[in-house]
Amino acid sequence: MNSTEIPIQTEMVELVPNGKHTVMNSSGPSMGNDRFDENQPEMEEFLPHGAEKKHTHFTDFEGKTSFGMSVFNLSNAIMGSGILGLAYAMANTGILLFLFLLTAVALLSSYSIHLLLKSSGIVGIRAYEQLGYRAFGTPGKLAAAVAITLQNIGAMSSYLYIVKSEVPLVIQTFLNLEEKTTDWYMNGNYLVIMVSISIILPLALMKQLGYLGYASGFSLSCMVFFLISVIYKRFQIPCPLPDRDNGTSNMNYTPVSTSSYQNDHTVMEETNEEICSASLFTLNSQTAYTIPIMAFAFVCHPEVLPIYTELKDPSKKKMQCISNISITVMYVMYFLAALFGYLTFYGQVESELLHTYSRVDPFDVLILCVRVAVLTAVTLTVPIVLFPVRRAIQQMLFQDKEFCWIRHTIIAVVLLTSINLLVIFAPSILGIFGLIGATSAPCLIFIFPAIFYIRIMPNETEPPKSPPKIVAALFACLGVLFMIMSLSFIIIDWATGGGKSGGSH
Repeated sequence: MNSTEIPIQTEMVELVPNGKHTVMNSSGPSMGNDRFDENQPEMEEFLPHGAEKKHTHFTDFEGKTSFGMSVFNLSNAIMGSGILGLAYAMANTGILLFLFLLTAVALLSSYSIHLLLKSSGIVGIRAYEQLGYRAFGTPGKLAAAVAITLQNIGAMSSYLYIVKSEVPLVIQTFLNLEEKTTDWYMNGNYLVIMVSISIILPLALMKQLGYLGYASGFSLSCMVFFLISVIYKRFQIPCPLPDRDNGTSNMNYTPVSTSSYQNDHTVMEETNEEICSASLFTLNSQTAYTIPIMAFAFVCHPEVLPIYTELKDPSKKKMQCISNISITVMYVMYFLAALFGYLTFYGQVESELLHTYSRVDPFDVLILCVRVAVLTAVTLTVPIVLFPVRRAIQQMLFQDKEFCWIRHTIIAVVLLTSINLLVIFAPSILGIFGLIGATSAPCLIFIFPAIFYIRIMPNETEPPKSPPKIVAALFACLGVLFMIMSLSFIIIDWATGGGKSGGSH
């Protein structure tokens, strides 16, 4: 970019963790052409260099989060409980169609992050809400903040609902109880509050997202254990599923009488072959419901810019590399979990994979450990998802305030308390959040990054009819299409009394 293309007066926004920003004016010549050099740390790109002066950063602290910890945090943000439903999605799409959809969504998510980072690099802003403000003023800022808040509150609600419903089952299995008792430690309402206070809240009070890197790494290791167990079970569980004798864990096939064997043998072989055969391409009544789930499999965009802000020696190239690695890791885990889960149960797989294993043996020790691992991973994801919500609230309500531990803590406590109350007293509200998620997720993944890029990128650099802006416009249209599809499927699902459509995360 030529120096003549740089505005004489360039406005820069300096961000601090609580969302405060100040406007500074500096002349174009002092910025230099390295403003658009992706190989230079951006803390040096947007501010003039002083001979004996300490560098001023975008934040009130220098980014100290390492490359690896950033990968852990972003991967944990991508990963959600939706991985448990991917085997069901593969059963209703076929292996090849599933692989095509998963690959397409991964590439589109990477491109979307590229648009966010490029827009951020142009104006020197590393907050989603402030990109909206730069592109469309206050309406753009509020739209981004509301979308982030609703999307992530919906995700946190679904995570805590899993904790509420699954922890009592884990305790019941651990104690080898046939039926659930009325003891307090079997009450999901008490347990979700205990988990929120003892685990989630301390992690949510961290000042910087980078401090959660170790928790994110442990969360990912739990999901790796889940994946290894799914692969192992593929070679342990026979197909078709055996019947359990008298509710015990002893597994025996349903016997066939000798007199009927000759007549029924051929029919049984054909039936078993149909049940235990993999499909490469499938279209049925449930295929349409799996497409929105696949489309939102890599939702992490609200967390990208906060992680970018805290990255050590940040650059757009490094952050894009972190994003690509995180998406690739989750792409591999998603596909392997879906593939081996599907090849274990084929058409008999349920929408929640762990429930299908319980049909075989509800007291299986390995599956019990897997449940604990998944619950741990889901619990440790909540603080990562809460961080952008708190930042969005601070951008809307406390934009010009300095960082304050009291306000920082109160927002976290209020958010967690509100979500716990929803999960305990209004679990049916999760259906509403599914509808909201179908609206906010396409905005955050497809629509906002594209239209922000089109508005922020100077026309002198890229004319409105240039290929990059045309591609971005098509990308936004794709997001609108996904939104319409998702809303249609959820409304149809409600109208027919079904329960197959779910949230994006």
